[in-house]
Amino acid sequence: MLKKEARKLYKEKRSELSEEERSKWDDLLLIQFQTATLPFLHTVLSYWPIEENHEPNTHLFTEFLRFRNPELRIAYPVSDFSTLTMTAIAVDIDTAFEKKDLNIHEPVIGEPLSPVDIDMVIIPLLAFDMNGYRIGYGKGFYDKYLAECRPDCIKTGFCYFDPVERIGDCNEFDVPLDLCITPQTVYVF
Repeated sequence: MLKKEARKLYKEKRSELSEEERSKWDDLLLIQFQTATLPFLHTVLSYWPIEENHEPNTHLFTEFLRFRNPELRIAYPVSDFSTLTMTAIAVDIDTAFEKKDLNIHEPVIGEPLSPVDIDMVIIPLLAFDMNGYRIGYGKGFYDKYLAECRPDCIKTGFCYFDPVERIGDCNEFDVPLDLCITPQTVYVF
């Protein structure tokens, strides 16, 4: 399956899910995530789920990680659409977020973090394949960012659907996931 075809198909599949289905599947994703064997994490880069895109509720996953480690530092990306790059910004419970381009919620202020300081990145995706390659929204923000992270940074995705066999048009800039959680299982790559 090619990226363009998969992107269209999985956007449609997600848009057809009811709020009740997504809520149920978010709970199942959390249960699967809780079974994953993870090292002790100091810093996690997550993202605010875009409601209009029917994305998984990443707040559930970061709350679970913070429960495991109350000292966990959580960051959210701030995107620069002129360079198609992003910066991780550390947040706390008082951090204000603002809805920006493409309905992305970004922190208004916070401490910028270096990619080498991140232990885990929770990455948005529409679909993924059996080799851990993902299909995002097509701008390359995350692949550029992940290329700057440490090799041991855990690249994690959450998907409501099972993987496709193979994404046929991956290239040298695509960075595969280490884990992808679905409502039924945890895929380790």
